[in-house]
Amino acid sequence: MPTTSGTCDVAVIGAGFAGLYAVHKLRELGFSVQGFEKGSNVGGVWYWNRYPGARCDCESYYYSYSFSKELQQEWDWSLHYSEQPEILSYLSHVADRFDLRRSIAFDTVVESAVFDERTNRWIVRTSRGETLETRFIVSAAGCLSNVLKPDIAGLDSFAGDLYYTAKWPKEGVDFTGLRVGIIGTGASAVQAIPRIAKQASQLTVFQRTANWVVPVWNGPMKAEFVDWVKSNYPEIRHT
Repeated sequence: MPTTSGTCDVAVIGAGFAGLYAVHKLRELGFSVQGFEKGSNVGGVWYWNRYPGARCDCESYYYSYSFSKELQQEWDWSLHYSEQPEILSYLSHVADRFDLRRSIAFDTVVESAVFDERTNRWIVRTSRGETLETRFIVSAAGCLSNVLKPDIAGLDSFAGDLYYTAKWPKEGVDFTGLRVGIIGTGASAVQAIPRIAKQASQLTVFQRTANWVVPVWNGPMKAEFVDWVKSNYPEIRHT
C-alpha cells in the first residue's frame, strides 16, 4: 500500500478510466503523483457497478484508451458491447501494464482538502488518518461515484433486501424464487431487468417515464473484425 503521508505535486482522486490515465500522464510528464481510490481495486464505476447485465453502451473498441498504440494492438475484446467483468479486466490490465498501482492508495477516501494560502498547497486528509500536501488536485471521481438513494417514505423500514445498481455486492445476488421490484427504467435497469427476470418468480417494474431503448445486436467480435479494428484505429479515433 503506497503511503499517503508527505508531499507530492498532484493528488488524483479516483481510479477509473479518467483517474488511471491522469496518473499515467502526469507521471510521464515528470510530476510526482499520489492517487486515492475508495474501492479495493481499480475500475471506478466498473468496480462498483456489478449488477446483472452491466455493460458498456458503445462498442468496446471505442470504449478504450487511445494513448498507447501497443495497448490497442495487444488487447482483444470478446464482444461488440463488453460486460462489466471484461471491462474491469481491461482496466486491471492497464494498471498492471503501466505500473499504476504503486501510485494509488486503495480503500482510501479523501475526507477533506483545504487550500493553504500561506504555502499555496492543498492539505489533503484521508479516511486512514493520513495527511498529504500537494500543489494540485485532479478530481476523477466522476458523476456516478455516489449511490443515489431515493426519497421514498418507508424505505428505511423495508423488511426485505435492498440493492442499488451503483453498489452491487461482489458476491452477486440470487433472485431465484423471489418477488422483486425494480424502481426506474434507465440504462442500468434496462440491462438488469432481463437478467433478474430469468431468476425471479415475480418481477414488478416501477416506471415514472418511459425510456426509449434500441437493440444493440450484441455478439462476439469475429477475428477478421478484430483485425480490421486494429488496422484502422487512427481512422476510428478520428471519426
